[in-house]
Amino acid sequence: MHTKIRLILSLEHQVSYQTTNTYSTLNELTNQTKNVWIACHGIGFLSKYFIKYFEDLNPKENYIIAPQAPSKYYQTKAYKYVGASWLTKEHTKLETENILNYLDAVLANENIPEDKHLILMGFSQGVSVITRWMAKRKIPADRLVIHSGSIPDEFHAKDFSHKKNLKVDYIYGLNDEYLNEEKLNSQIEITENIFPHKPEIHTFDGKHVMNSELLKHISENVQS
Repeated sequence: MHTKIRLILSLEHQVSYQTTNTYSTLNELTNQTKNVWIACHGIGFLSKYFIKYFEDLNPKENYIIAPQAPSKYYQTKAYKYVGASWLTKEHTKLETENILNYLDAVLANENIPEDKHLILMGFSQGVSVITRWMAKRKIPADRLVIHSGSIPDEFHAKDFSHKKNLKVDYIYGLNDEYLNEEKLNSQIEITENIFPHKPEIHTFDGKHVMNSELLKHISENVQS
């Protein structure tokens, strides 16, 4: 008796196509605007809700742009609450390029005047997105705010050398359930190695959550 062997050939292909995504803004971009924030949310957020954490900032001086992560999903089996994610371990390099192209489009659409103070900010998963965008696209940000997230270990000092006077703020909660002493020390060491100047450390009594008070403090202490 002969046994038949069935060969199954499964291939993965790649295709390019045009897509459309949303983003949210808060306040108006006027002649009185001093700071323009581009803030990337963490996993599970939608930009229209994430941007509410910036409502305590002076509305006349601060204009906030909150990009929207493209991969949306239902957060529970009740299929009621929707969240979103920027990246996973699946095809990270390809998906990163898609996201960078999207952020490029957001920036071009906003047409931010050069006299504004540009602040890039990332919370949690948004940190990897905003740092990669600044590094790979050489975004001339004046300030980088890293909030409760991890910087990818792929960077070198040359990646951020295009902005010699870049100021970096590192924010984290003292009770952050995703942050231990070893990881914290590693992250601070990374910031000291890749950025032109040592970061300013801000802590608060809390877990892995956004802290609006520190964002307000940063916005009020921006040097022209």
